Amino acid sequence: MLFRYTSDKNGRPVKAAVIYTETEHCINKADIDPDALRVLKQLKSYGFEAYIVGGAVRDLLLKKEPKDFDLVTDATPARIKKMFRNSCIIGKRFRIVHIFFGRKIFEVTTFRSFAEGTTIGNAFGTIEEDVHRRDFTLNALYYDPAKNHIIDYVGGVKDIRAGKIVPVIPLRQIFCEDPVRMLRAVKYAASTGFKMSFFLKRKIASSAHLLAPVSPSRLTEELVKILNSNYAAEIAELALQSGLYMYLQPAASVLIAEKKDFAAAYFKSLQELNEFNKHNHDERLGAKIVYIIRDFIDNLTDWDAEIKSLDAPKSTHEGISVRISAAELYKFTWRECRSFVLPMNPQRTELEYAVRFCLKKLGVPVRSQKKPNKAKAKKDILIVK
Repeated sequence: MLFRYTSDKNGRPVKAAVIYTETEHCINKADIDPDALRVLKQLKSYGFEAYIVGGAVRDLLLKKEPKDFDLVTDATPARIKKMFRNSCIIGKRFRIVHIFFGRKIFEVTTFRSFAEGTTIGNAFGTIEEDVHRRDFTLNALYYDPAKNHIIDYVGGVKDIRAGKIVPVIPLRQIFCEDPVRMLRAVKYAASTGFKMSFFLKRKIASSAHLLAPVSPSRLTEELVKILNSNYAAEIAELALQSGLYMYLQPAASVLIAEKKDFAAAYFKSLQELNEFNKHNHDERLGAKIVYIIRDFIDNLTDWDAEIKSLDAPKSTHEGISVRISAAELYKFTWRECRSFVLPMNPQRTELEYAVRFCLKKLGVPVRSQKKPNKAKAKKDILIVK
């Protein structure tokens, strides 16, 4: 085992990090995406520090296949952009670089510091500062493929081996500065089986309300990650127990609390989503939204009666008969589902796909996603005396 040292205010050497060698961490370089290695090699060739960081290191230690390889460096976003033609800078305040290799995207961030007095500022810093801005120790490990070393400043390797989720940032500060960290804690606990301490769980439960002002775009991003995971049911259940799911899916949370049958069906659907994702990870989002709206749609109306009424005229109190159209039935269902999934705000085409898929399963003859034929639409809802 090796150590990395820094100096204290008196210039004396102080142990700052533990360095785990190949025989100690047992990560196989063959499990690392070769394009990620190319990016790291390019950054190092220009004299910059560069590491794989976060969830990828955790997954490699757990012998899981990482879904993404996030990278960190001391090169600024502008400098990274000049080194890679296949890249772009995103974000207005917190600027990061995306490097593209076909359909793959590698997110490269620059070390951040505490210069702005917060763990969510955008001032650039050193690796020693960057590590103490990361949320939990299991995500605060830096892997150097060139030397095959893991650099551990916060005891993350020991916490992973012990199956514990431990905050890097003090509890009094971590969720106040970024409430979404609560969702990450729950996600990590559900997907790894790691334990949260009593104090961490209590802090999450008492801080759940901090998610209320979080933007729909950030909540959508987190919910999409859940829908794309192999642990959607476990994450949703733990989020519900922690009081967080009310802010992710308030309408579903209310129905789960009020209707036992709906709750059972909803979590059964999420279990099926887990299995679906294991074999269809790259499937479109709409195919996954199906699993969180289909039980709501089933309970939305008496579908047998609605389908029978599609071709049968109905009498109104004015003595006029109206033909019910599949298009109108679809519009009604789409509006209800749109409200049901709020504050999630997926692309309209993805929600439309999910609604149409569910309606077709119920036997409603809805058309495919094409621009409506106005002439035919008028004919479908023709009022007959």
